[in-house]
Amino acid sequence: MSRRLVAEFEPQSFVQIIFPHAQSDWALYLEEASQTFTAIATAIARFEPCLIVCDDLSRVRACFTDTSNLHFVTYQSDDTWARDCSAISVESNGKPLLLNFTFNGWGNKFDAARDNAMTHALSGHYGATMEWVDLVLEGGGIESNGQGTLLATTECLFNPNRNAQLHQNDIETTLRTALGIERFLWLHHGYLAGDDTDSHIDTLARFISPTQIMYVQCRNETDEHYEALHAMEHELRTFRTATGEPYELIPLPMCDAVYYDAERLPATYANFLMLNGAVLVPVYNLPQDEEALRIFQTSFPEREIVALDCSVLIRQHGSLHCVTMQFPVGVNLC
Repeated sequence: MSRRLVAEFEPQSFVQIIFPHAQSDWALYLEEASQTFTAIATAIARFEPCLIVCDDLSRVRACFTDTSNLHFVTYQSDDTWARDCSAISVESNGKPLLLNFTFNGWGNKFDAARDNAMTHALSGHYGATMEWVDLVLEGGGIESNGQGTLLATTECLFNPNRNAQLHQNDIETTLRTALGIERFLWLHHGYLAGDDTDSHIDTLARFISPTQIMYVQCRNETDEHYEALHAMEHELRTFRTATGEPYELIPLPMCDAVYYDAERLPATYANFLMLNGAVLVPVYNLPQDEEALRIFQTSFPEREIVALDCSVLIRQHGSLHCVTMQFPVGVNLC
């Protein structure tokens, strides 16, 4: 069976988000969080449909002045990190196939039973076949170039809090079979303070084409991330494409330290979302925002660059990409 893990930069059918509610960790500043999620969904809807998973349909619909490209489905979630508990899309023999992996709250750090059950519960809303895979895996932990290469961190995928009974070879075998992976690019370095995910790749380095990788570069030697991100940068420079060429590396600036309740938050420009004709970029009201947006405009000349204030999102240790999940063409809303 021929499979291929679809890349985010390929044509999409829709994007899914999970709206915050009073039983989620957003409760203390629910109105602020709701405004941020509303802004994200509204921006997505300019370019493609957005499926909003919500606990209360009437409450959430009332947040929007225009719902013409929005679709709503009711489900009581634990939290709102759609990237990590939603289905992962592959192409199987030329047809879309949705894979339902186990989500255990990033190594049993948080309650996740309802989030883990969400993909199966919503399966009737997707116009595609779904298959369960016996592996703990989050969408934010993997990056695909669409041509059989997977980029990920060893800290996340081999962490014993995910699949303690499995060795690296076991995990790679499952990923080869389920996702059609032919080549693995493993990063042994790189982290962000305040990150609960054990170094998800989508906070650090991202494929924007089969041969281009955007990544977070730290130039400040006094920053606590300098050594780890410098080592990650060196690793990225050693990686080669399937034809033996180095990847084109595009550095993104490291954000100034952002704190909330005396805790440093994982602010990162790498947590962007690619859409049909656009890239949504998280910004944080920092001096580096302008430089980051210039880099995105240069790197994506054919797409509109849309900046979204994600200052509220990082209070819960994630950002724009973390709260979204794209589905490729062929997976149609039912």
